Amino acid sequence: MDQILTVGRRKTSKARVFLEKGTGVIIVNKKSLKDYFGREVAQMVVKQPLEAVQMSKGVDIKATVRGGGSFGQAGAIQLGIARALVKFDENFKPSLKKEGFLTRDSRKVERKKVGLRKARKRPQYSKR
Repeated sequence: MDQILTVGRRKTSKARVFLEKGTGVIIVNKKSLKDYFGREVAQMVVKQPLEAVQMSKGVDIKATVRGGGSFGQAGAIQLGIARALVKFDENFKPSLKKEGFLTRDSRKVERKKVGLRKARKRPQYSKR
């Protein structure tokens, strides 16, 4: 079996995930997972789909990710891994879908509107 390629997206981040049989090594942009994501929570987000199907030690993952912040990137890699696992074994689909790992989170930053301070924050109202 050769590599499986999938794409994950979140906010403005785009991740390409390559999955193949291995020993559980995760490489992100040519760095180890711990070196790339300093925060424990972001590392946990990336590993969640693997733990949901007990494949943490069964596959190697290489991901290239661009754009957005660290948690957006972690979410993009998470979706890419989940999609790759479904391509790897169709039997993983129900459990991954139930946990919500196969759903693309479509929320993006809302644009700033004219006359407002941010997207929805209005200037203070003065009666007099």
